[in-house]
Amino acid sequence: MSSSPKDLVLASANAGKIKELQELLGGLGIKIIPQTDLSIPDIEETGLSFVENAILKARNAANLSNLPAVADDSGLEVDYLKGAPGIYSARFAGEGATDATNRDKLLELMTDVPADQRSARYQTVIVYMRHGDDPTPIICQGTWEGTIATESRGDQGFGYDPIFHVTETDCHAAELDKVTKNRISHRGKAIASLLLQLQTC
Repeated sequence: MSSSPKDLVLASANAGKIKELQELLGGLGIKIIPQTDLSIPDIEETGLSFVENAILKARNAANLSNLPAVADDSGLEVDYLKGAPGIYSARFAGEGATDATNRDKLLELMTDVPADQRSARYQTVIVYMRHGDDPTPIICQGTWEGTIATESRGDQGFGYDPIFHVTETDCHAAELDKVTKNRISHRGKAIASLLLQLQTC
């Protein structure tokens, strides 16, 4: 690829994720088109890893739009729960789960778990596909270390942010302003890697 794409389909229907990715990718002058604007339906996430699911989503969007596509698959890994909710983070509380019901289930499972056993991390994998048959997609990963708090705090962000205590800032992810979050978060790190590769490839 000789230059960065001008139009890019974002393979997500998650409003919070779309907003973050549009902010993070905006610096390249790329027009970010959510797949919902093109009536592209979500594809079933049948992969067994963040990488597999991100590839599935990016390929689906690229095939149906005939444009380059980027997909993100992210989740929260809690050590005490042996990596759960992991790839099932968005539906941890079952089909039709909301951010609030997912957080409530996690807090319930972590009741009475001591502070030194509440370690967790956000993981994200970003996949960029030039077209639907791209045999060598760009794959970038980001990790954000923290712990599971005992209560919700903050009104920024989405997902598990209100109960994710960020070690490096000593506050909850939902208390961070978007500039700080985009700089230090799992998604911010993965996008920074992607932008570097798009600019140099």
